[in-house]
Amino acid sequence: MTRHFAIVPAAGSGSRMGAERPKQYLDLCGKPLLWHALATLTRVARIDAAFVVLSPEDEWWDSFDWTGLGPRLRVLRVGGATRAASVTNALQAVAAEVHPEDWVLVHDAARACLSVAQVDALIDALADDPVGGLLALPVADTLKRADVDGRVLMTVSREAMWQAQTPQMFRHGLLSRALAAAPGVTDEAGAVEALGLAPRLVAADATNFKVTYPQDLALAAQILHARSVQ
Repeated sequence: MTRHFAIVPAAGSGSRMGAERPKQYLDLCGKPLLWHALATLTRVARIDAAFVVLSPEDEWWDSFDWTGLGPRLRVLRVGGATRAASVTNALQAVAAEVHPEDWVLVHDAARACLSVAQVDALIDALADDPVGGLLALPVADTLKRADVDGRVLMTVSREAMWQAQTPQMFRHGLLSRALAAAPGVTDEAGAVEALGLAPRLVAADATNFKVTYPQDLALAAQILHARSVQ
């Protein structure tokens, strides 16, 4: 029986937030931003372990109490200069305990509003898939391509367009090969696509957004508060 493992790369600086500390450690509802994604992943019954990937020079992690997330949370201080490098290093670090056919779910540390239901839906949808896939959101807005002056160059059809989210779920062996062959990608699905394979898109919703700018923290707090009072 194949197992499921999560990898959360969290070695970045989050420079677009303009904050004094790395984005993953900014406060969100009294916890570090990163805590919320890890809390969700460690609550998913079918995930055997969740590996958070930190920079070797990370000085913030030990400032917080993570013990409430339980024994399935594991720390890997092997983060690289890019997301792809961090994930590649993590895949190598866990290779002795994760079988090539085991599933790996890579999730953005800044997608704090991920729910257990969304993860379960992804796992269910890809259980027998030969490639793997990712959570994604069908594009609803009209898309415009800009020129160098910031003016509309053309309107791009939104038909069959999806916005990639995470987790992105692939087997350990396949993902390792894909990232080795295409280390410059911005997400795992892109590396798998570069092998000539077609990852499956699993519909999610807009709550699973990536906190990128300061105003995003307020929206994430509203979503998490609304869930807590339901």
